Amino acid sequence: MLSLALVVLSVAPDAGLVVPAAPDAGVVKAQPIRVTFSGDVTLGYHVEEWADELVKKGTPKDQALTWGFERVKSLTRASDLFVVNLECPFTDKGSKLQKNFNFRARPELVAGLEAGGVDVVSLANNHLMDYGAEGLFDTLNVLDTAKIARFGAGRSLADARTPAIVTVKGVKLAFLGYFFLGDRNIEPPEVIATESTPGVAGHFSDTAAIKAMVQADVRAAKKKADHVIPFFHWGREGRGQPEPYQVELGHAAIAAGASAVIGSHPHVLQGIEVYQGKPIVYSLGNFVFGGNWNPSDKRTALVNLLLTKSSLEAVEIVPARSDAYPERPCQPFLVEGAQADDVLDHLAALSAGFKETIPALVGRKKPDAGVP
Repeated sequence: MLSLALVVLSVAPDAGLVVPAAPDAGVVKAQPIRVTFSGDVTLGYHVEEWADELVKKGTPKDQALTWGFERVKSLTRASDLFVVNLECPFTDKGSKLQKNFNFRARPELVAGLEAGGVDVVSLANNHLMDYGAEGLFDTLNVLDTAKIARFGAGRSLADARTPAIVTVKGVKLAFLGYFFLGDRNIEPPEVIATESTPGVAGHFSDTAAIKAMVQADVRAAKKKADHVIPFFHWGREGRGQPEPYQVELGHAAIAAGASAVIGSHPHVLQGIEVYQGKPIVYSLGNFVFGGNWNPSDKRTALVNLLLTKSSLEAVEIVPARSDAYPERPCQPFLVEGAQADDVLDHLAALSAGFKETIPALVGRKKPDAGVP
């Protein structure tokens, strides 16, 4: 069974280096690759507004466009693969979808992803279709031109369900993305792709249907890759505990052969469960998030998976905060000391209800305040 050690990384220059134990004499062990995940990335709205303000004040445009990743890029660019949830289309065209909030970013803001070392993005979320099919198609073109792999959305449901398969140092990974909010979905149905219309992968409200979809896709992708990692956009905003359907879908993905499950959408951290020896990271909170100038809960984290062709060797948690508003909005930064302990203690409290979690979270100080 996988031994899921949690390694807390500091922000020292050599942070993130994991020194393997000395191998047995005569045994050559494959060195794992590091795949890094973050929470929600929205480069439009306030990120775009802040970039424009910086330019007006004399900041070179190339620096302004890449502001969001400035304080984390030394770590994210050093990873073998960096994967984020991209929660906005790259477009300055399209028809605004009728809904509560609409995000988009000018195509030039893809420079932020490039500067941050983002290699792969999930598009399976409730904002990718905010400016309709034209906004989606523009996004696909922008990402393809930037050579950033993408998954979770497409010109049809079959296209949206097609995994992004990426090979790094001989390890082949398949990424799948899904948007699902259970019976609390307030998004327009047009967000989700059908057999003949573009959109994101997922289902409007049927848990059984999305579960069958996920399991079929994971099994199919497992035939093509060493590791399959679904990235879900799910849960309730502002809620630190997963909904029952999140647990059901996470378990189903692992049972079908996924090596790990990653989640986003609540804009706050949720716990980490270990199920059948595999991690389910229910929500990573916000990262470079332009949807809110000053989030009330700034605790966030990066998660690193250390993978060889045959196994998941370890999980690393990198504590962070989403911003330092008002001086440095929409710009996450790594933390250490008491701030890192705060993130880890919070994750421990969020994970306490699971039958199994990462061992290093067991026994940590539990905050007195209740977890919503």
